[in-house]
Amino acid sequence: MNYNVKNSKLEVSIVIPVYNEEKILCASLTELRNKLQDIDFTYEIIIVENGSTDKTLESAMKYSELWSKLKTFSIDEPNYGKALREGIFRACGQYIICDEIDMCNVDFYHAAINHLRNGYELVVGSKRALGAKDQRPFYRRLMTQIFNVILRIAIGFTGTDTHGLKAFRRKALLNIIESCVVDKDLFASEFVIRAHRANHKWIEEPVDTVEKRTSSIKFIRRVPNALKNIIKLTMIIRLGWRLKY
Repeated sequence: MNYNVKNSKLEVSIVIPVYNEEKILCASLTELRNKLQDIDFTYEIIIVENGSTDKTLESAMKYSELWSKLKTFSIDEPNYGKALREGIFRACGQYIICDEIDMCNVDFYHAAINHLRNGYELVVGSKRALGAKDQRPFYRRLMTQIFNVILRIAIGFTGTDTHGLKAFRRKALLNIIESCVVDKDLFASEFVIRAHRANHKWIEEPVDTVEKRTSSIKFIRRVPNALKNIIKLTMIIRLGWRLKY
């Protein structure tokens, strides 16, 4: 499938997967809309609902009627990686920002767009880079650290973070997105690792992280799937396994 968008004058697409976020969705979008009033780039917001059991989709659809820059669509399963991937494929902007509904970090947008305009192809918002402030609970910070140690040992990743905020040049890295084969939570990590191994010009931007609400997916449910996908990702990257997404 050809996802290239021709003659688009849109500079930025902001892709936000959402799952069971009815309680914070409208307030977060209102805050984001207000913060974007004085930005210096054209943009669209793409909300990707995935498998919610509450009224997240209905809330997003209603809000899109009030905000012309907001687009909403849904996939039929709770799958962060698939949602993010599909949102990226539908994006029309020259630059793509991947955000979280409980973050909506416009300070990162400004820093990332500046990096991309100055030649970088990927900007990773790092919770562990020098200057970052990670105010999440201790166990969440510890798991991020352990996860990155595993990636360093298993795959040779030299960065400090792979999951969360990121921005990239669509034209330069769309082929990397298309080559990713791991979904769920590890899709974003595979994308960063593949871009890193392909020697794309990238940089980490320290970000401040505050947990506004508990995760919509229980932590204990994430661990087995994450470990399984780390093994799968290692086999793919290190041994050249070929799997269909």
